Amino acid sequence: MTTTGEDHAAARTGPWWWARWRTALLDIGLAFVSVLECAVEGVDFAGDAGIPTAAGVVFGALAGAALLVRRKWPIAVVLVSIAITPAQMGYLMGIVGLYTLAASELPRRIIGSLAGMSFVGMLIVMFVRVRQSMETGESELGGWSVPFAAIAISIGLTAPPLLLGLYVGARRRLMESLRERADSLERELQLLAERAEERAEWARNEERTRIAREMHDVVAHRVSLMVVHAAALQAVARKDPEKAVKNAALVGDMGRQALTELREMLGVLRSGDGGRGGVRQAAVPLVAVGVAAAVAASRAVEESDGPCLSELEELIGQSAAAGMVVDLSVEGDVRSYAGEIEQTAYRVVQEALTNVHKHAAGAKTHVRLAHRGSEIAMQVENEPPPEVSVASSARLPSGGNGLVGMKERVAALGGVFVSGPTDAGGFRVSAVIPAS
Repeated sequence: MTTTGEDHAAARTGPWWWARWRTALLDIGLAFVSVLECAVEGVDFAGDAGIPTAAGVVFGALAGAALLVRRKWPIAVVLVSIAITPAQMGYLMGIVGLYTLAASELPRRIIGSLAGMSFVGMLIVMFVRVRQSMETGESELGGWSVPFAAIAISIGLTAPPLLLGLYVGARRRLMESLRERADSLERELQLLAERAEERAEWARNEERTRIAREMHDVVAHRVSLMVVHAAALQAVARKDPEKAVKNAALVGDMGRQALTELREMLGVLRSGDGGRGGVRQAAVPLVAVGVAAAVAASRAVEESDGPCLSELEELIGQSAAAGMVVDLSVEGDVRSYAGEIEQTAYRVVQEALTNVHKHAAGAKTHVRLAHRGSEIAMQVENEPPPEVSVASSARLPSGGNGLVGMKERVAALGGVFVSGPTDAGGFRVSAVIPAS
């Protein structure tokens, strides 16, 4: 877990402008050493300047104390060190000040200008000091050795802290950049995880809806026919034994067909488990749930032998056997379509016939199927139901999901679905599905 810029700023525990107590103690220690150095060097400065020794010591101590604010005002520290360079004091402050200046976030032109001023001032002071040492006999240097020694000492006192500060500043900026990138990456990963969870939840909801719709289509129609046949069987059991036996056989056949379709669907759903236990499934990453659900849905459509348009006559025949007067008309050249298109068209007709059994038992129904160039259209329209019907006593329940399921199926393929009552008192269901 990385620390963001706001967290980093909130983590400041040091006094005043220091981020931590450790850095405050370090600066206080360096300032104390600088005060001692400048105070001692102030004695010689007082003698050369002809002022009281105490004044020179106080002046040096005050100048050396400027190192205390090196982190907050590095430019001021470097300017003070340059100003007291002619007094031959503040060498530690100059070195530390240059390092702090180079490591700061100030523009390079300011750093270069102040570093150049510090070098020139140090060069002049060193040249004069070496020259005086040679004249007083403290040094045996002469000729070109004097400027060479002054340049070497000046470079030694300015270049190392400057280069080290530039390196530390660049490294610090790199670490800040890496921290910001890590924070940004962490936020992006968190956002991706949230989106993946949302997609997985959406995929699970879509899969549950698809399974519920498929189960409704498989069960509702055949069970509705079974209830209608059972009601008719009850009505004619004593009057017409042969018709009762026929109706009983139809109920058995429809029940077996419903069970077969349910087993096929459940088999496809269970095949995705691969025999693995619940513990193994819990270890699957959340991101893979959406993909797995989509794959399972597509595999269910591909592997299951869904109904097709060629079975419409059989479907209508089952409704006719249940007592419905239904006719089928087909327009255009009959051809085959993609499995999903044919299955959707079949389910629309099937659900519409089921609704007729539920809400308009005994009503005459017209099923129209039109094969067009780029689409296939279907329409199921029933006339007003008769006043009294044997099948109406079946009292079939309705969950109100049939029309919603049909509309979802057609819309998923880019088609148009319309349903509603007719002027004659019946009901019409129409759907148009693109052929490709």
